[in-house]
Amino acid sequence: MLPVKRFIFLLLLLTAFASRAQTTYFPPLIGTAWDTVSATSLGWCPDQLDSLLDYVGQRNSKAFLLIKDGKIVAERYYGTFTIDSLWYWASAGKSLTGFLTGLAQESGYLDIGDTTSSYLGQGWTSCTTQQEERITIRNQLTMTTGLNDGVPDKDCTDNTCLQYLADAGTRWAYHNAPYTLLDPVIESATGRTLTQFFNQRLTSTTGMTGFYFQSGYNNVFVSKPRSMARFGLLMLNRGHWNGTAVMNDSLYFNAMVNSSQSLNPSYGYLWWLNGKTSFMAPGFQLQFPGSWSPAAPPDMFAAMGKNGQMLNIVPSMNLVWLRMGEEPNGNLVPFLFNDTIWQKLNAVMCSSTSIITPTLADEIAVFPSVAAYTVSITSPACRLQVMDASGRMVYQLPLDGTLTNVPLDAIQNGIYFFRFVTVDGRVALKKVIVSR
Repeated sequence: MLPVKRFIFLLLLLTAFASRAQTTYFPPLIGTAWDTVSATSLGWCPDQLDSLLDYVGQRNSKAFLLIKDGKIVAERYYGTFTIDSLWYWASAGKSLTGFLTGLAQESGYLDIGDTTSSYLGQGWTSCTTQQEERITIRNQLTMTTGLNDGVPDKDCTDNTCLQYLADAGTRWAYHNAPYTLLDPVIESATGRTLTQFFNQRLTSTTGMTGFYFQSGYNNVFVSKPRSMARFGLLMLNRGHWNGTAVMNDSLYFNAMVNSSQSLNPSYGYLWWLNGKTSFMAPGFQLQFPGSWSPAAPPDMFAAMGKNGQMLNIVPSMNLVWLRMGEEPNGNLVPFLFNDTIWQKLNAVMCSSTSIITPTLADEIAVFPSVAAYTVSITSPACRLQVMDASGRMVYQLPLDGTLTNVPLDAIQNGIYFFRFVTVDGRVALKKVIVSR
């Protein structure tokens, strides 16, 4: 039997989806007209909105849009950036590739169960033929190709850079090169360039505009902020735009925004999923317990990219927000920045039921976060497990609930995760960088 809270949430989610088609506004396909709605009329706290927008602007942002029921609640551009300025999506564009792959399958151009070599030819990797034939388009969509992400250049798509590490489907790793090769798969299958296929399927139906350009090994999507907002609105409405089905394949759409494999339940088909039991982060073979954005609703899913390109979609709230800009906090995928925006946004939506509940992490302090020979810890009584970036435990010790100084003399320089486990099974992680 479902817990009462989860049942209520699912009931609200189903109710929200059933009424969304009647309540969602869609902007015209051409022009700049887009209806707005005030925070006051939504019953929110308008005095908190400036705090949110100022926070975003102070962190190298170019654009921020907040959309409720399809209408713009807030739209802010910073510096010389304007409504007509272009900006890159970086890895947030992976989500668009995931959608285009579904459209290509729906049109009969490909099947995600096909081997990648069916479209790229044999020898696109340096694997044996047998190893290479195990890699499918689905593996590219789910980051489970098994190719080695520890090569010097993770973007390199030359076959010499695509080396066997594990059988496809047995290992999750955020590896850019195999994903990038979805682009020539789509182009080979459709007989069109990626930009041509995008324009044909999305511009005429949603008003989105943009284009791909090559940067090194990568194809990078560029658009105006409102085109990203249109994509968010399209995803919020499950591939439909103002009564028109842009994507008819509901099975693919559901698979795209749900756990695509068991290795990292917080990853769909190139989308990040919130509210799962654990998540993996780029560059680490380590399971982090809980949601990657605890302050956000559990049904939120997101497109995330380098330097903080972010698109968040929440079906239960009929809400979309996006941020474009320069690097805010130095992370490849800006989980912490995304979550802090949600903390600010929760304050804006003052009439909404708070979803923030105290966690074990709130009871723990580790300082300094960059240390040479010792760190100090305050925490409840628990067991501390110190793990390196690969997930290997370096050592462990009990903590009695008082201030504890933990020596780092025997630990080499690098990134470590302090895992705290209480007697009642609560778990929290803190990152510490050892640098001498």
